[in-house]
Amino acid sequence: MHSNESITVVTMERQSVSSQNLSSVGYDEETSVLEIAFNSGFVYQYYGIPVFLYTGLMFAASKGEYFDRNIRKGHYSYRQVW
Repeated sequence: MHSNESITVVTMERQSVSSQNLSSVGYDEETSVLEIAFNSGFVYQYYGIPVFLYTGLMFAASKGEYFDRNIRKGHYSYRQVW
């Protein structure tokens, strides 16, 4: 995956999640931006994420595995925002 420097950062509220890797998750359906705060303290935004992937992430038994398999390895543009 590559960071896309031309993408505008979207500010959103995140919901806390129970996960060994993820701390909180937010999604803006209008812009298809997924924002994830990791337990490491870093926050990333992922662009062009379909709503079904966000929904799947929120209902996944293992959010870290779901993220890794469907979003991180999905070749979506992303940017570290914190």
